[in-house]
Amino acid sequence: MPELPEVETVRRGLEAAMQGERFVKVDVRRGDLRWPLPKDFAQRLKGKTVTGLGRRAKYLLADLSSGDVLLMHLGMSGSFRVAQEVVQENGKQLGRYYRERAKAAAHDHIIFHMSSGASVTFNDPRRFGSMKLVARDRLDAEPLLKGLGPEPLGNEFDAAMLARACYGKKTSLKAALLDQRIVAGLGNIYVCEALYRAHLSPKRTASTIADRSGAPNERAARLVEAIKAVLQDAIKAGGSSLRDHRTTDGELGMFQHNFQVYDREGEPCRMPGCNGTVKRIVQNGRSTFYCPSCQK
Repeated sequence: MPELPEVETVRRGLEAAMQGERFVKVDVRRGDLRWPLPKDFAQRLKGKTVTGLGRRAKYLLADLSSGDVLLMHLGMSGSFRVAQEVVQENGKQLGRYYRERAKAAAHDHIIFHMSSGASVTFNDPRRFGSMKLVARDRLDAEPLLKGLGPEPLGNEFDAAMLARACYGKKTSLKAALLDQRIVAGLGNIYVCEALYRAHLSPKRTASTIADRSGAPNERAARLVEAIKAVLQDAIKAGGSSLRDHRTTDGELGMFQHNFQVYDREGEPCRMPGCNGTVKRIVQNGRSTFYCPSCQK
């Protein structure tokens, strides 16, 4: 499932095509994704302008001139593809995809035709993605968003906040970081990579990043710095493409080529001065990759 960097990469790709533009037409080729689409979905979007395009955790949020918010989730295999109308030399209008159209066009479920001439297609073979319309003034009570922790790239997320959230927790540090109530948007890949950069074992008890009063220790400071750095590096690389993720121009993300531990079981640790070997263990049903020699 796409994690924060992949979703942020998609958001930036959609921003140029959708923000400030009006929905001229919405083609709905099936009435359900993970859940049924809202009643009169296409009609409620038609004629409305996207006044802003944001992200909360792994969700995309398009603010509309109607006062609604279009809440979108990529699910396991969802992707957006942007096409722009161009004029050939003979004057004929044709849709040009930035990358050759996907062969699985049967999975093009929703197409937004924007006032700029761009079309934005949502393709989702497994149909675990979702779209929902929520009134802006009721967004804080939206069940999909309610209870989410702070954004890891926001100012609110710091060592003190993370230490308070982990204070007294007997769960593993990795499990705590995957808890969306503690910090929003982190997933398996980037938690593994951040713990490696911070030299912290994924098996370490979460409470050990705080002192007896709940104040942060140096482990918390290292971890927050590592989380922010790995997410920023991944966003710059367009995210990680392991199975389904593509950017809005159809290209693959490249951060998977920068993995230090994830999916590198049995390979030498890349930390300077470390002679360890990357190990894979299973925690809470998820694969964890780490170096037992330099992550303590």
